[in-house]
Amino acid sequence: MLRVRKLNMAAWPKTLASTLNLDEVFRLSQCASKKKMWDILEVTHEGTINVKCARKKALIQEYELFRMQQGETIADVQKWFTHIVNHLIGLGKVFDKEELNIKILKCLDRSWQPNVTFISETRNLTTLTTATCFGKLREHELEMNILKEHKNGDTKAKGLPRKSTAQNENS
Repeated sequence: MLRVRKLNMAAWPKTLASTLNLDEVFRLSQCASKKKMWDILEVTHEGTINVKCARKKALIQEYELFRMQQGETIADVQKWFTHIVNHLIGLGKVFDKEELNIKILKCLDRSWQPNVTFISETRNLTTLTTATCFGKLREHELEMNILKEHKNGDTKAKGLPRKSTAQNENS
């Protein structure tokens, strides 16, 4: 018969105890000190130093190869870019604003080249935040979508006969 040690939950901080699943509770119940508990949780959730280095290398490669995909919106690009950068920062990688902004502008496809040139020439990339950079790109994307909708609306309207102004006035 398997005997389970009675857990002294009073010794654990309440926030820690409420976030653990049953497996973690049993794993930590064998620990004699809070330091040992912390070490086990750290390895379980973050991995060993070798795992962290491997994750960091993989994320750096993903960052370096990051490109805007066909049909992707700026919001999609921002989501993936932010995800990669946040994970790298969590693993100790340091970025400056200019490096991030240059990467954002270089990852865009060719259709964005005029806007990339405009932002590069009119903005100081060393002080521009990534949020502002993505904001400017999203603003341009919205304007382009509105123009596209108007263009599509105009071509549809050309196929329909319009009433002359004289007919409208008589009605």
